[in-house]
Amino acid sequence: MRALTLVPLQAGSLAVTDVPDPVPGPGELLVDGIALGVCGTDREIAAGEYGWAPPGEERLILGHESLGRVIEAPAGSGFAAGDLVVGIVRRPDPEPCQACARDEFDMCRNGKYVERGIKQIHGYGSQRWTVEADYAVRLDPGLESVGVLMEPTTIVAKAWDHIERIGNRAWFGPERVLITGAGPIGLLAALLGVQRGLEVHVLDRAESGIKPKLVQDLGATYHTGSIPDVARQAPPDIIIEATGAPELVLASMDNTAAAGIVCLTGVSSMGRQVSFDVGAVNRDIVLENDVIFGSVNANRRHYEMGADALAKADRSWLEGLITRRHPLEEAVEALAGRSSEVKTVIDLT
Repeated sequence: MRALTLVPLQAGSLAVTDVPDPVPGPGELLVDGIALGVCGTDREIAAGEYGWAPPGEERLILGHESLGRVIEAPAGSGFAAGDLVVGIVRRPDPEPCQACARDEFDMCRNGKYVERGIKQIHGYGSQRWTVEADYAVRLDPGLESVGVLMEPTTIVAKAWDHIERIGNRAWFGPERVLITGAGPIGLLAALLGVQRGLEVHVLDRAESGIKPKLVQDLGATYHTGSIPDVARQAPPDIIIEATGAPELVLASMDNTAAAGIVCLTGVSSMGRQVSFDVGAVNRDIVLENDVIFGSVNANRRHYEMGADALAKADRSWLEGLITRRHPLEEAVEALAGRSSEVKTVIDLT
């Protein structure tokens, strides 16, 4: 079969190659790949910045944003041929830390977890793949055209889960959320904010095109100014920062309403220095009982939350997030990012 593979840490090694057909082990599903989402992580791995092949192998099958249809399922697994499924990305470490031992592997304490298509396990970027039944999640059959959005949805499902857990340390009645960045994570975070009945604001640099329209179609408000400008008009109780831009990270920390919560989901590049008044920011955080936290990855609970959120969403709006599709043989081209796009998808069928 054909698969999207590379040699980790070797830029320019990305290619569509022939690999052996997968053979399901005990308790595993055999799945026909339908689609694969492309994100910044994939592009960074393709650029040779990081990535780990399975032990004893040279090449890694890339891809962690999966969607497939079950071909074979073991008896008693809860799955059947024809089911639409996605595979969970992370697995707990072999000698689990206390978090991994409780299936909270997204909060791994020792860093010995492994991840499909990223770290030491082949990904989902192939015409067929296998997955342990315990790490597969069934989707509503009507989501076939958009189910590949499941993995990024789980990221924001976790973010919202933790925002609500933190908020409930005391009385919690948020009215307004600001999302920075109108990429897939930001737009899906906005979707989940709308589903929670909140007043949603989205800030991005794009002044025209698909991004403002997607926000407006959600019933949310789109902005192109600065975080302080938005905060003066509509003080946010919650900010979800989805760009990783250092200036936006700092501005998020300093522009919430009292008892505000800032969730950082974007990963910043290292080496960039920004000057700011640490004392003033610290003073506001302490005196207003603010919280700033980071969030990455997702566990099974968040996958189930994500599946529920997608099932409730407008299908045509979700389809609008997918701005580019390529067949598998054009996968290398698919990984070349474009500033005007939202989500690129590789069709595996």
